[in-house]
Amino acid sequence: MHSPPLKLLIAKGVILTEHTPVSKSRKRRTRVKLHLNTSINQNIFTACGAGYVTVNGQCFSQSIVVTPEQVFNDWNPQDFDALTEIHFAYLLAIRPEIILLGTGPRQRFPHPRLYHQLTAAGIGVESMDTPAACRTYNILMSEDRKVAAAILL
Repeated sequence: MHSPPLKLLIAKGVILTEHTPVSKSRKRRTRVKLHLNTSINQNIFTACGAGYVTVNGQCFSQSIVVTPEQVFNDWNPQDFDALTEIHFAYLLAIRPEIILLGTGPRQRFPHPRLYHQLTAAGIGVESMDTPAACRTYNILMSEDRKVAAAILL
């Protein structure tokens, strides 16, 4: 008998689910089940690093917006401090249910007035560091959620 999954990770299109036995009489062993993500024609982050992200194997070194169906490389804030209401209005046109804002190597929070029009339209905005935004996007996308990742590079 196993406990529920402890971790759900997505790495290069493979979902990793870690299970740990409940029985205390045996040594604790961890088994990892691998499930291939078979989503066809959906965008997934396959790597991220200092100043770049990779979507489906294609490297980007400028700010981008990624949805399961499309990559928008014309989203042009140069960095977090350059964000304006216009950049968030661009995201409104995409109409996701949630936007994950990747703010670089550390988590930063934009002023709520910048994204007020999104929350007024019922679109959630979550700020996190870029690696967390990429991982969270992959998980939500695999659950068929209408998600967009706005990544500042």
